[in-house]
Amino acid sequence: MPQEMEKKPFERGERRERGPRRERRQESEFQEKMVAINRVSKTVKGGRNMRFSALVVIGDGKGRVGCGIGKAVEIPEAARKATEDAKKHLVHVSLKGTSIPHETIGRFGTGEILLLPAPEGTGVIAGGPARAVLELCGVKDIRTKSYGSNNPINMVKATIEGLASLRSAEEVAKMRGKTVEELLG
Repeated sequence: MPQEMEKKPFERGERRERGPRRERRQESEFQEKMVAINRVSKTVKGGRNMRFSALVVIGDGKGRVGCGIGKAVEIPEAARKATEDAKKHLVHVSLKGTSIPHETIGRFGTGEILLLPAPEGTGVIAGGPARAVLELCGVKDIRTKSYGSNNPINMVKATIEGLASLRSAEEVAKMRGKTVEELLG
């Protein structure tokens, strides 16, 4: 074997062979929905710094949902940061068939949302931000009414707060150390 063909340690100035910097994005089990994009600015000595703030909701359609906010100079980067933030703030939601087990109120800031269970075939009766959360969560039949602030961030967080507070009869029975029949009977 000639001397040149042998592998030698890299010397200064030589290029190293290496793959792509970032590993390829694998297919996530979550669906994501961009709920709102805001242009925000910070006034500094030299003028205004413009950035974008993105609100993203992710869910698996089987009872897990989360929301996140990301801010960056470009929209795609803000959306990526928001998705990462949403993955860190996932909540588990108790579902009863295609609806929710009982009515509840979610509150965040001055935003309030009333979540009411609905019979099969009703569909998702909800306004923009709340609809995104409910669809990604996997709820198919529900009625909602929002009160107070209609700011997308408050609405999304209030909806998630309301969904997180839901408990099925089985969960309540387990917490109390009883059977479902003892609770209901």
